[in-house]
Amino acid sequence: MSDATWITRLDPADDPHARPDGLRLAVKDCIDVAGVVTTVGSPAVAASAVAARTDAACLAGARAAGARIVGKANLHELCFGATGVNPHYGTPRNPLDPGRIPGGSSSGSAVAVAVGEADVGIGTDTAGSIRNPAACCGVAGLKTTFGLVPLAGVWPLAPSLDTVGVLARTVADLAAGATLLDARLTDGALTPSPTVGRVRLSGTDPTIDAAIDSALLEAGILAEEVELPGWDAALDAAITVLFGEALVVDDELWRDHRLLLGDDLVERFTFAQAIGPAELGEARGRREPWRQELAEVFGRVGVLALPAMTSYPARIGEHAVAPNRAAAPVNLAGHPAVVVPVPSGGVFPAGLQLVAPDHHEPRLLATAALVEAAVAPR
Repeated sequence: MSDATWITRLDPADDPHARPDGLRLAVKDCIDVAGVVTTVGSPAVAASAVAARTDAACLAGARAAGARIVGKANLHELCFGATGVNPHYGTPRNPLDPGRIPGGSSSGSAVAVAVGEADVGIGTDTAGSIRNPAACCGVAGLKTTFGLVPLAGVWPLAPSLDTVGVLARTVADLAAGATLLDARLTDGALTPSPTVGRVRLSGTDPTIDAAIDSALLEAGILAEEVELPGWDAALDAAITVLFGEALVVDDELWRDHRLLLGDDLVERFTFAQAIGPAELGEARGRREPWRQELAEVFGRVGVLALPAMTSYPARIGEHAVAPNRAAAPVNLAGHPAVVVPVPSGGVFPAGLQLVAPDHHEPRLLATAALVEAAVAPR
């Protein structure tokens, strides 16, 4: 497997916190690990970075449990991209097809678990950055409720949207990783949702939609068709917040070190310059009306089911710049979401995304486990 999976490899034997039987963790290199430089996949950051003095707050549970951090995983530069392609540190190789994107921005974390180099990948999700690589690499991924997992020691992208989450090969491993982040993510009865609302997004590859429908049926889930007319407006608002806040966060890098940034980052920041304070404020104001629309639907169903991506992974060099339209509206709402791969008849599985109200991660994980068990090879 290509070394591009990792920016910094670590030997758990050198870690006094690690237990011999601890879970192996791949930590996205936007999350501080004590004694290690955090590069965020960017020479513009690495040029002046020094080793982190302390771990990011989100790693406290992992340290207490004796987890073994095996490396800082590669990522899309500055966490700002859905493809996982990194022109500086190399692109983690998609284990299903090396000619396709691994998904971003948590690309290395997904690839590390997909190929068995880690049990759990710790990543971040601002507009799909866990769910994209989960769908591209055929693994499971969890985006947590906004604000639940602390972000101290995590390089920000868009603070109104940023979350920390986990990736793993199976839902059981995903739950184990989630417990390390915060016990509340798996606390209580792990009971599948008795009601599921099926959301259909225009432009979805019909093979992906068919795979999702089939997986739900195999799991014995009779899904109710649900309309979300505010989806596209929420997508537009999420993109505006993402780009607008990213420019504020990384303004110094953009002003003083733009020659060190990849071409795609230059394109994104150039686009972001056109977003004024009024437009950004208006986009942020869309969050509550969008949450209210979703709350009405969640009054009828416990979980929403939809694709994690509306198409299969693009070929490297043929990918678009735009964020994943199936993911970003969930970040605007702040709700948790899980992705589980389901068979679709080809090399790539379809990514089934399940979304629930705030703090209902146990319900999501239980529902995902039910689907996973139903579609497992017999």
